[in-house]
Amino acid sequence: MIEYIILGGAALLAGAVDAVVGGGGLIQAPALFSALPNTAPATLLGTSKLAGIWGTGTAAMHYSKRVKLQWGAAAPAAITAFIFAFVGAFTVTKIPPDFMRKLLPFVLIAVAIYTWKKKNMGSVHVPIYSGIKEKLVAIGVGGCIGFYDGFFGPGTGSFLLFLYVRFFGFDFLRASAAAKVVNVACNFSALLWFGWSGHLLWIMGLTMAVFNVLGSIIGSRLAMYYGSGFIRKIFLVVVAMLIFKTGYDAFLK
Repeated sequence: MIEYIILGGAALLAGAVDAVVGGGGLIQAPALFSALPNTAPATLLGTSKLAGIWGTGTAAMHYSKRVKLQWGAAAPAAITAFIFAFVGAFTVTKIPPDFMRKLLPFVLIAVAIYTWKKKNMGSVHVPIYSGIKEKLVAIGVGGCIGFYDGFFGPGTGSFLLFLYVRFFGFDFLRASAAAKVVNVACNFSALLWFGWSGHLLWIMGLTMAVFNVLGSIIGSRLAMYYGSGFIRKIFLVVVAMLIFKTGYDAFLK
């Protein structure tokens, strides 16, 4: 029973953070590994995805009601991400992701420095692309992020947010909305793999999903109320946490 209480609280916090800037897995997955140390890692990751997809989907719906979703940039990326997440999941069964594990902290440091220095980045919504060019860039982003999510995964939502701000010219609020759509596609693709291979704790995952949804409602409302400046600050905090977590996993663990 105590595991359900601990993991419910973790899922609530993860849902709130994930709804704002992504990175909910940074909270939820370690909580599962701590609470259920004798369970197979693949099963814990699958259960985390099962809980998280409901919260991410809820956040996407909340954003769509209050923010005009940029479907030209979101839909092609979501479709491509769904496909390439499968490719990444297959590849990781053939090639260990050790090089990605050591590279990721440095990539995140570059993202954090760039965002910190560009004080006005993401404060206004000035789309760079339109029409077919927007869709082509979205396909490229979706393919890269989808493969990364299937192959390795940490910080996928935060990377999506950064890419939509940096390469599409979105403000943080609209970027967060678009990122949720793509993230749902990635998570659903991964869930199909975990479900087919039997790596899901259904009761635990669905119980956590209830709390994750509650957290996502809180997080998305905070994001829409406080706007892009608030999201930028939380983004930098989450990226800093990811730097420490991935750096520890790569070099000290």
